[in-house]
Amino acid sequence: MPRTPRPTPGLPDRQAILDFIATQKTSVGKREIAKAFGLHAQDKIALKSLLKEMMEAGELETGPGRNLHKGGGLPKVTVVRIADTADGQAIAVPDRWDHPGPPPRLRVIEGRRRGAFGLGDRLLARIEEQGSGSVAFPMKALAKSEEYILGILRREPLGWRLVPVDKKARSDLAISDPGDAQPGDLVLAEPSGRPPRVTGRVVEVLGDPFLPRAFSLIAIHAKGIPHRFDESTLEEAERIAEQPLGPREDLRALPFLTIDPSDARDHDDAVWAAPDPDHKGQFRAIVAIADVSFYVRPGTALDRSARSRGNSVYFPDRVVPMLPEILSAHACSLVANEDRAVMACHLHIDADGKLLSWRFTRAVIRCVANIAYEEAQATMDSGAGEFLPVLQPLWDCWAALKSARDKREPLALELPEKRVVLDEQGRIAGIAVREHLAAHQVIEDYMIAANVAAARALEKKKAACIFRCHEAPSREKLLTLRDYLETLGQNLAMGQVTRPAIFNRILARAKEGEHYEEVSQQVLRTQTQAYYTPENVGHFGLSLSSYAHFTSPIRRYADLVVHRSLAAAYRLGDGGLHAEEDKTLSKTADHISMTERRAMEAERDTIDRYVASYLSTKVGEVLKTRITGVAKFGFFATVEGLGGDGLVPVSTLGEERFVFDEDARILEGTESGTRYVVGQRLDLRLVEASPITGALRYELPEGGSESRPRGRVRRGFTPRPGQSRVPPGVRRGRR
Repeated sequence: MPRTPRPTPGLPDRQAILDFIATQKTSVGKREIAKAFGLHAQDKIALKSLLKEMMEAGELETGPGRNLHKGGGLPKVTVVRIADTADGQAIAVPDRWDHPGPPPRLRVIEGRRRGAFGLGDRLLARIEEQGSGSVAFPMKALAKSEEYILGILRREPLGWRLVPVDKKARSDLAISDPGDAQPGDLVLAEPSGRPPRVTGRVVEVLGDPFLPRAFSLIAIHAKGIPHRFDESTLEEAERIAEQPLGPREDLRALPFLTIDPSDARDHDDAVWAAPDPDHKGQFRAIVAIADVSFYVRPGTALDRSARSRGNSVYFPDRVVPMLPEILSAHACSLVANEDRAVMACHLHIDADGKLLSWRFTRAVIRCVANIAYEEAQATMDSGAGEFLPVLQPLWDCWAALKSARDKREPLALELPEKRVVLDEQGRIAGIAVREHLAAHQVIEDYMIAANVAAARALEKKKAACIFRCHEAPSREKLLTLRDYLETLGQNLAMGQVTRPAIFNRILARAKEGEHYEEVSQQVLRTQTQAYYTPENVGHFGLSLSSYAHFTSPIRRYADLVVHRSLAAAYRLGDGGLHAEEDKTLSKTADHISMTERRAMEAERDTIDRYVASYLSTKVGEVLKTRITGVAKFGFFATVEGLGGDGLVPVSTLGEERFVFDEDARILEGTESGTRYVVGQRLDLRLVEASPITGALRYELPEGGSESRPRGRVRRGFTPRPGQSRVPPGVRRGRR
């Protein structure tokens, strides 16, 4: 039994403390108790002793931030996990429960966010007692990466340590409880405590980090990407995949084709076109898209799972799909010679590529073939092949669409798309650049036409829509680009209406010169990031006033919402947009914009890890590189033809002082004139390659200024009237 403290004037007894904590709606600590009971000096010392004894007796426990709560109960603020969503009511359980018996089940009060949380979602929540049970009021949605740390477990003389895989992490984490993990395992650890006494416990063992195919798994966990479907979602998918297609427009007589990459895992769009028999020079085209909204209905487990993911994520060795495989690769995939449900966008296109009219129907099609871009291109180049009669009218109609695109002058950035080539063991064999064929542009222009039609159709109906928006560059970014172009002797006039054509002219002038690649990168950096929103602000890059994503509902939740809105607006049957969904479109748009950025980061980080793994066998070698970025602390370089950015710290460049010219993105020596600029090619020695973090580090082959490129005046620099002939960022004087 705990020792009863000697009565102290003003000190509350045990029951008074428990009653006080139970009545508070916010977190309670020693400070709040002392203030509530008016304690001073010695009373506070006695309170500390009493609280310690109550914790030892199990009457009190500590939660996040050393806050107190009743023993065996829940903190006022804690992390919970959604465990059930039956009948539309989210039920949560504590994320950690260290007491005998099952964890308490908490009703989640979602307010206007009803239906926003899916199974497995983790939330920071405020806990309140109501009636015979407890309820959770969500405060913040959490990803694993916000609470857990992913890393490699090490055993050292002083104990266990976790080496984080995130190259931005500043230090290792001491591990107090490794569980069943072994040294060298890739693990998830949960940190606790406050600096400088932060420790962690292993909560999940993921295995050997150096095994092939581990790099994408690292990114999945590091970014908190949902990658497992719960049983209720899988069971629901199995059930609805077998449902009959119902009454639909029958388009099975038309020879639809899907044209995709040769390694495509699914087929969600098919196309058909033919000359308009009633109007010479005009065309009829149909873009048929998998009717995912017929299968994935609002408020279902499938829908909550798809919204949580936001989109599919593609890695060199795997895909994390938005929908279970029985839908994404089977029931909703437009495979050849099988009846498939589609949302059909019927387009009437004139000889100049203008969309004269459009309509949307739910239909059934039967594709005649699934072919690759290369096969379609080879057929058109040779003028012969089994599918030439189907492809030729597609190309003829595309000539009109291309004419309209050329008149719009969308942004014409030509950035090579790279793909990782793996061997049979899953190791990187190299980096290949995807060849860009006319066939790619053909399909892209049909998809753009359908996306425009969907956006305009919903605007005309005054129906809800999630638009794909891309805003014009800010003035600040344009000024940065102007300053950079001046270093190359080019001019960017300010004050004019900013249009994509302005950037196209900049790119055209640089096309034949040695700086085209770096100019392209600078133009890319000037652009804003596209995003999803219910408010239409247009798409700057495509030079379109109305644009939505309609053509990939298998892998993007935005497209699924657009399909539902079309189904509701045009009365196309079940699966239309619900009124509750309409109210939360802004939150949905923000969420899927985030998941898109998350996927891009995960895909990029995974490729970095594959490249670092490939280069880890070449540490010590001198490689041909190209500078991709410059900063005041050094510059980044990538191996020519392979990729993977690595840092050359300015501290390794010798004793000379280097100054960073932010406008021109140049590091320049104050005495020698040695300079490092984006796009510059040079030989560098690889000194570090970490497959776990994807980090690379280079140095000059011999070190010192003898191996550096020289030149006091920056190329293309012309001083303005009254300006010093020393380029900006270079200062005369001592090191």
